[in-house]
Amino acid sequence: MTVYVGTSGWQYRDWSGVLYPPGRPQRLWLEEYTGHFRTVESNAAFYRLPSPETFAQWRARTPPGFVMAVKASRFLTHVKRLSEPAEPVHRLMAHAASLGDRLGPVLLQLPPTLRADPAALDACLACFPAGTRVAVEPRHESWWTEGVRSLLTDRGAALCWADRGSRPVTPLWRTADWGYVRFHEGRARPAPRYGRTALHTWAARIADTWPADADVFAYFNNDPGGAAVADARAFIRLVPSAAREPSRAQESSRVQEPSQAHARA
Repeated sequence: MTVYVGTSGWQYRDWSGVLYPPGRPQRLWLEEYTGHFRTVESNAAFYRLPSPETFAQWRARTPPGFVMAVKASRFLTHVKRLSEPAEPVHRLMAHAASLGDRLGPVLLQLPPTLRADPAALDACLACFPAGTRVAVEPRHESWWTEGVRSLLTDRGAALCWADRGSRPVTPLWRTADWGYVRFHEGRARPAPRYGRTALHTWAARIADTWPADADVFAYFNNDPGGAAVADARAFIRLVPSAAREPSRAQESSRVQEPSQAHARA
């Protein structure tokens, strides 16, 4: 199993002196970042789609084997709310193609007010080029149905496992032969850090859910004060000890509600 661990974004000023040496110019932060992590989740496209030239520059500044996940535009997910997806999906993929072999999964983070609309999600997923790994992070409880689970499975899209407060806020469905996990906020101190028990629980979940040849992407979004950096480093150390081939099937045929899948802090 290959578990890619990184952070959601890399250009945070309060990471100077935490991840980046004091005085290191921001224009060199990506190169410094790649010396510590094998992957990053780029949030830039969510707010404003970078040009193909910017994606190409990111490719040139990162080493072979580095993987950049890309968060889809809020125009698609929050303004259009998945309607008329063909043009924004095509534009996103046309620009991100300049990453070449650095391009990893695309994340669709849905707004918390968007109620389940399986038809719209299916139409959106159908617009992505064949072979694109798409992770979907719904944030309204109406999405937690067997129909949605089947839709994601049929499309080969990964349900993004999301954590907030050191507890899952999504069902722990395996809907693809690869995985995607996001850590938004732990409840350890100093906030918003994650405690060792919570991280160990997540490492074990990953190891017990996906087979030995799977790719799993894990990103820490708790950036204030460099918490994401510390937690990602700690998680990297925990994953190898938990990464093992599962001894039994972990998937359940019923819907697993987030409240039934709490992790310890």
